[in-house]
Amino acid sequence: MSTPSDAQIELREVTHAYKTDAGPLPVLDNLSLTVREGAFCAVVGPSGCGKSTLTRLIAGLMRPDEGQVWLHRELVTSPKPTVGMAFQNPVLLEWRTILKNVMLPLEIVAPSMPMAQREERARHLLHLVGLEGFEDKRPSELSGGMRQRASLCRSIVHKPEVLILDEPFGALDAFTREDLWQTMHNLRAEEPFTCVLITHDLRESVYLADEIAVLSARPARLQYLMEVDLPKDRPLDVLYEPKAVEMLAELRHQIQIAQGRAAPDAEAAA
Repeated sequence: MSTPSDAQIELREVTHAYKTDAGPLPVLDNLSLTVREGAFCAVVGPSGCGKSTLTRLIAGLMRPDEGQVWLHRELVTSPKPTVGMAFQNPVLLEWRTILKNVMLPLEIVAPSMPMAQREERARHLLHLVGLEGFEDKRPSELSGGMRQRASLCRSIVHKPEVLILDEPFGALDAFTREDLWQTMHNLRAEEPFTCVLITHDLRESVYLADEIAVLSARPARLQYLMEVDLPKDRPLDVLYEPKAVEMLAELRHQIQIAQGRAAPDAEAAA
């Protein structure tokens, strides 16, 4: 049994629950989702609906109670070195310089790579995100936005096929966040990868993604899937254009449905 030829990530009827003292806590319910190779998929939904659980299943850090997760056309049963991850908290090691923080994954997944080649790779990425000249700084010497840039470099330094972003910009101010959105576009152009982004920011999802999956309330299922019909090279001003405004309005409506604050659409209910 294999995945479709153009699928990089596929969840097939995935159901998962956490064990608690009060009994099982259902989180995902018969969730199916496919992300094609090279696509950028944003996942949005009500708080606590299971978005982060979804990323752990894709990364192989957890296994579903029922259903299957496929990655690179192989069944996921354990963590994969071909997956990169970045989180809201960059978690950089203070005793290492920024350069050595970025190089860390290569020490783990490519120990035979010559040191000079590792350093060249890390310096190239730091240059791409505007951190050239900060290679020898410690994390505490950088701003929050700069630390997150370094974290993004670390997550892709080993050239993963899949990048998972779990609200990486959520703790940043609005201006820094928008600056990093543009950085992500630049990284995608230079470093192609398939991406799954977990976010609560609908504008972020529209600006960054090729498709947006809206999850229902817990236990989550796929409630709505939106194709983002915007130019691949997007200036920030595209968010104020009528097409983007319409997409944002539809996403807000879908979130309200998931929260129980709006009635389901007639077609969906049928």
